[in-house]
Amino acid sequence: MATPGRTSGPYPLLAAAALAFSPAAAGAQPEPFRSAPPSMTAGPTYADLADLAESAPLVIRAKVRRLVRVEDARSPGLRPGRGRFYVEALTRALLTGAAPLGERLAFLADLPLDARGRPPAITKQDVLLFARRVPGRPGELALVAPDALLLWDAATEARLRPILTALLAPDVPARITGVRELIQVPGNLVGEGATQIFLSTADGTAASLTVERRQDRPPRWGASFSELTAEIGNPPARETLAWYRLACFLPRSAPPSANLSDSAQARAQAEADYRMILSDLGNCQRNRR
Repeated sequence: MATPGRTSGPYPLLAAAALAFSPAAAGAQPEPFRSAPPSMTAGPTYADLADLAESAPLVIRAKVRRLVRVEDARSPGLRPGRGRFYVEALTRALLTGAAPLGERLAFLADLPLDARGRPPAITKQDVLLFARRVPGRPGELALVAPDALLLWDAATEARLRPILTALLAPDVPARITGVRELIQVPGNLVGEGATQIFLSTADGTAASLTVERRQDRPPRWGASFSELTAEIGNPPARETLAWYRLACFLPRSAPPSANLSDSAQARAQAEADYRMILSDLGNCQRNRR
């Protein structure tokens, strides 16, 4: 491996790769993440994979050939305990993307350093890259985040592929941006009623949650990402894209101004139903910290 900070000699693309690492240079800004970079020793969660996959026009399996350390002084935004590396790799498979890639790839990635300042031993290992092309520079990529390189294994790819398929589906659930309205309507009997929760989405399409309470059974709820009524009693399963949209992006509490229920009791019930949904969804765990 080259010595840390070396930027010349047999690596003439290093300066160009520094430009390729900039999302602005690649022609678009990546989606913001709610978590910071992960340790490569912690396996990615479903949310980690979905965060990266949704931000990446290209998802690639590649084999690392060579790492070259970039001087910290030339690595703006580098987090403590990490080093920035120019990486050369060979394409193994294009998991998603609009056009074929060449065999050789080059990009920058931030990798965790051990106590001796050394990166993980990923040379000759397969990795997953979440990236975009650099216009006018064939073979060069810009990762969608400094840490958008994950160690490959068959289990991780098997979890990733359904996410990629769901993101390309015509009925892909919309991105949730907030809670628009909560309305609780009491039923004819004490303890009965229904709460309708209308959600805001990034593309303005419909999304809603419905909670139904009946005296003879526990409360049930469902979600809809269309104009159709939610299927009560069949909430999104964990580790699906619909679950990710809700568990990871619903606010922890609904804004009081969104609660349009008629009475104080109905408003309190609507808030309780919202909390019940959050509890059923569970935590959105991320290891990208």
